[in-house]
Amino acid sequence: MLENKANPTINKSTGLPRKRFYRARAHSNPLSDSHFPVPLSPNHVDYSLHYPQLFPSSDQIDSSKKIQFADIGCGFGGLLISLSTLFPETLMIGMELRDKVTEYVKERILGLRVANPGQYQNISVVRTNSMKYIPNYLEKGQLSKMFFLFPDPHFKEKNHRRRVISPHLLDEYAYVLQVGGIIYTITDVEELGEWMKSCLENHPMFEAISEKELEADPVVKLLSTATEEGQKVARNGGQTFQAVYRRIVPPS
Repeated sequence: MLENKANPTINKSTGLPRKRFYRARAHSNPLSDSHFPVPLSPNHVDYSLHYPQLFPSSDQIDSSKKIQFADIGCGFGGLLISLSTLFPETLMIGMELRDKVTEYVKERILGLRVANPGQYQNISVVRTNSMKYIPNYLEKGQLSKMFFLFPDPHFKEKNHRRRVISPHLLDEYAYVLQVGGIIYTITDVEELGEWMKSCLENHPMFEAISEKELEADPVVKLLSTATEEGQKVARNGGQTFQAVYRRIVPPS
């Protein structure tokens, strides 16, 4: 009881953080200058801070084991947590711009690790602006999956440059994705869904994945169910619009 009084942000029965203490605005301006540390290069990312059980010391980094999944704008971490047990050998990172939300995900992962020894050691979160700093965290061809779930629609045309899927940014995502790697996108805003699909369809380094492959991919089912936003859309009977594309070698 005393411990719970000392830290009211933690639920005493589950050991997990209480979301109401970490509420933030639904979205942030990705073009504004935020102040947080950014590694000089992917070689400067300290894996021991993110995955301490797998990398006990920053001096003993296994260069063969690297982050393979990135959840861009990971929100409250629902997708990461679902993927963690589905792919227990895969390192994953959530990238989130909002500081309170990032802190919530950190505490949530720590609580899950304590409650489930040996599990959830392969996921972590970092506060960063993925529209600016992805090359600081990830090497060429490092990722096998990238996720963009319910991103900010930026409805006004003058703000479309803030959208996290754009022709310019797809160049960067193609750089960090290995050939055969997959981009997953979903939104409940039809116009944004069409925008993201059009950007991917018209980019020479991406091709649409067939319906047959989508049906066989266990990750696709999580796109609309794993996140708080997806669950809210489902409760309200809303529609979702997906675009899932594979990184390819462009035709010569």
